Amino acid sequence: MANTLVQFRTDEAIRINATLICEQLGIDLSTYLRMCMARLVQEKGVPFSMKVDDINENKGLRAMREASRAAAEHGISDMTLEEINDEIAQVRKESQS
Repeated sequence: MANTLVQFRTDEAIRINATLICEQLGIDLSTYLRMCMARLVQEKGVPFSMKVDDINENKGLRAMREASRAAAEHGISDMTLEEINDEIAQVRKESQS
């Protein structure tokens, strides 16, 4: 597929701010615009939201904290890895019966 050049005019302040946001997201402005165009065509509409605020929220850490809290509430936060694996094996065995 051949590449083509797309140019457009925008306010300089908007371009600067957009570039800074893209840098915080780990991409450059050209990559962002290519992503937007590809997804726009694929979804036949604007399908996503990317916000800098989402980067600061580590969903994996939040899930681990919630799991630790639930374990503490149920009195199982001091289980060893072996005990956890034994319990998983028991549940799997029961579900196959």
